[in-house]
Amino acid sequence: MIPRRTFLSAAVASFVLPLIFDRSAHAQASNKLAHMVVPFPAGGGTDAVARLTVDKIRHEYPAGLVVDNRAGASGRLGAEFVRNTEPDGLNMLFTPDFVMTIFPHSFRKLGYNPLQDFAPVALCSKTGYALAAGPGLPASVTNVQQFVSWCKANPTRASFASTSAGAASHFAGLMLSKAIGVDLLHVPYKGGAPALQDLMAGQIPVSINPIGEVLPQLKSGRVRVLATTGTQRSRFLPEVPTLFEAGLRDMVVESWLGVFMPGKTPPETVAKASTWINAALQTPELREGYAGIAMETVQSTPASFTTTIKADIERWGPIVKASGFTAEE
Repeated sequence: MIPRRTFLSAAVASFVLPLIFDRSAHAQASNKLAHMVVPFPAGGGTDAVARLTVDKIRHEYPAGLVVDNRAGASGRLGAEFVRNTEPDGLNMLFTPDFVMTIFPHSFRKLGYNPLQDFAPVALCSKTGYALAAGPGLPASVTNVQQFVSWCKANPTRASFASTSAGAASHFAGLMLSKAIGVDLLHVPYKGGAPALQDLMAGQIPVSINPIGEVLPQLKSGRVRVLATTGTQRSRFLPEVPTLFEAGLRDMVVESWLGVFMPGKTPPETVAKASTWINAALQTPELREGYAGIAMETVQSTPASFTTTIKADIERWGPIVKASGFTAEE
């Protein structure tokens, strides 16, 4: 027989000790610096809005929250780093969509599975692309219909620039080529800036870039936008029609930025961070900051963000496959 006092002591210990250990573990985690990993170099658009976002939620992390740039392999290096960190909520990934939605189709071997290795936290923003024209396209061509006619009359000059091979702008151009029934030659660049430089120099007739990259160039008068790719007109280019309006019903291409945690992160930890980020995205500071690169802040839940990712992965699959494109390892 176990003495009554011993039994009660053991019972109390069995109830109290787990609470002590849980609080100790929480305190230990809270004393660690948190990281928002950006899988691209400092100074770019993704890095800029990541820093704005981190500034608004840093106070939620007792030991601090910093931006950690881990550039390389077109974003894959940073994604793989976060995938392999502890699922304690202290390591997050701030990334554009293609790292999660296009790469699974364009790389034969990818070091992560977007739907299994990551927990979607918050969808932060969306933006469309611009079909921009330069001096290489006659000034008389001011809309999509005229562009199509010009391409058919000048098949050897019909081409488009993208920000890089395998990017959403690349596949948007291939979708456009199919939609208008013209074989557009793809000319890939290493970034949006060099593509726009050649566009303004007249080396290429049109380029497909995120709207935020094109806006600063419009003041020069050497760049004009024929159409955008969103579901509706961009508030940053309200006078420019969408490709959807021009009758190209399948030409809706939008890019997004979102936050992820490692796949085994507890749901309550994910939900808490999602709440903090969504609250920050409603502040004037973040709305204006994102608008600075022509991005609209959005509201989401981990569940709704997951639905978006699944839909985008499914949509890009046949497009990438039909293109025959395979990214270099």
